[in-house]
Amino acid sequence: MAFIGGLLSDEQFQCSICLDIFNNPSSTPCGHSFCVSCINQYWDGAKVCQCPLCKRTFQKRPDLQINRTLREITEQFRSMSGGGTVGGSVAKKGGKGRDRAMPNELIDELTSKLLRPHANVPATSEEQDGGMASSVPVQSPISEAMAAGGPPHVPPRVPESSGRRRFTVSGAANSHNIPLCDVHNRGIMVFCRTDGECICPNCEVETHSDHDTVTVEAAWTEKQAQLKQTEQQTKEMIQQRLLKIEEIRTSVSELELVVEQATTGSVCMFSALMAAIERAQEELVNVMEVNRRAAESQAAALIRQLELEVEELRRRESVVAQLSAEEDHLQGVKNFATVPAPPPTKDWSGVSVSNDLGISGIYRSLAGEVEKFQEQLRIVTETGFTASSLETNPARPQPRMRSVQEYAVDVTLDCNTAHPRLLLSEDMKSVRCSDRHLLLPDNSERFDRVVCVLGREAISFGRHYWEVQVGGKTDWDLGVAKQSINRKGKIEVTPNNGYWFLSLRDKNKYAFRTEPSTDVHLNLRPNKIGIFVDFERGQVSFYNVDAKVHIYTFNDTFAECIFPFFSPCTNRSGKNDGPLVITPVDVSE
Repeated sequence: MAFIGGLLSDEQFQCSICLDIFNNPSSTPCGHSFCVSCINQYWDGAKVCQCPLCKRTFQKRPDLQINRTLREITEQFRSMSGGGTVGGSVAKKGGKGRDRAMPNELIDELTSKLLRPHANVPATSEEQDGGMASSVPVQSPISEAMAAGGPPHVPPRVPESSGRRRFTVSGAANSHNIPLCDVHNRGIMVFCRTDGECICPNCEVETHSDHDTVTVEAAWTEKQAQLKQTEQQTKEMIQQRLLKIEEIRTSVSELELVVEQATTGSVCMFSALMAAIERAQEELVNVMEVNRRAAESQAAALIRQLELEVEELRRRESVVAQLSAEEDHLQGVKNFATVPAPPPTKDWSGVSVSNDLGISGIYRSLAGEVEKFQEQLRIVTETGFTASSLETNPARPQPRMRSVQEYAVDVTLDCNTAHPRLLLSEDMKSVRCSDRHLLLPDNSERFDRVVCVLGREAISFGRHYWEVQVGGKTDWDLGVAKQSINRKGKIEVTPNNGYWFLSLRDKNKYAFRTEPSTDVHLNLRPNKIGIFVDFERGQVSFYNVDAKVHIYTFNDTFAECIFPFFSPCTNRSGKNDGPLVITPVDVSE
């Protein structure tokens, strides 16, 4: 019969959540019907229960029951359609345009079951898909057809594009927003905690009925909470590792300080011992030389005195011998009175040259230094090097060696400023003093009285560092000087006159040319001097490079360019003949 095609359609038996034919349908208090499992899963985990279609809110979650009448109609519809296919009509079944006749008794049954009990109740605005309120009574399609005296007729379907909405567990959607189960062709909206997989409602009923299941939305909410916890734990682990990195870096910095202290302390100890040994050795040599000369002088005096006595005794011996040979007795008696009297008697048995070198006191002093060194070794062995145990210069600590060495610059000597007695190397890296003046032009830049030379590189900004080998020299001057200094005649080398440098005189007398001069006692005799200049801060600092010890810092204001300053001093008849050498800076130390 042709009216079947217009009477029944799959959308009349389709759940708006899973987009499939009703499976155990249940109606909400607002009158809309859904699969009981779909609507329950839609409400699981929700704070407020709401109808997916009309969005009506229920203060208390409704206690849903299966609508048995609608379930029976749905089952009959499914049996008539041969299982039914979503999106197709059941009116056409069979082959080559033949219509299957619907029994009259089935039509009567469907007509009675499709009559709504509240057909005359006006529909609310939410029940109208168009969203407009209406007071027209709502009647089922079959009742409308029966009232007109004709066969039941269902109004034509409204295409989905005209405004009809589909709803999923998460709200309004279309069939493309939810993946379908490969077995049942239903939306996958359930998560099985037991098996850890996403399934459709049919799978839940058939194979997961006794498993722990929740909606995918609820499962994702749980997973998000777990992810947040994992994210927080990961952040904490990252923070812990960042703190550990900072701790390790701090440990490295502390280790550098410990190494610096240990190096300084070791150099202090061994330098003090070696200095004591050198002093003792030098004193021993001097004392033994003095004693040797004194013994030689004493021996010469004794020998001269003995030689005079021997000469006198030999004259007396000669007279006695002549008298003894006299044969004339009378003459012998007369001449006996002429025999010279013997010289004063002196006991030479206890006279000798002393072999006492007078060095026992030196050895005792050296032994005291060795005992002091041993005591220091004992303390260091027990407690290590501490700031209080180091006998270093009490000047305020400045930036450590490694930090200032980062500002190393290439410094060369300016031959146009060198005093005529100075000899410069070909690479302009070393200078020494000769015995005679060289024939050089007397230009305005050249020093004519002070035995010194300036560096070629001007310093007008920033930080600069260089190192100079002083070796075994007995005298030298190192530092900086401003560009406008007086270079002719006698010069007062003080900061007020534009000179900032450290001086050594007589091998162990260190001083800074301030007003008055500032003497400084260095336990460690430096072999290499480091000079650091911070132009903006007005600082000139000096370091013992080998011991990594700060010596002194000038604080002043530089109003013009300054230049590195070098003076090997006079050679003092060869005693101070060694050169000053600008050496490369080894930052890796």
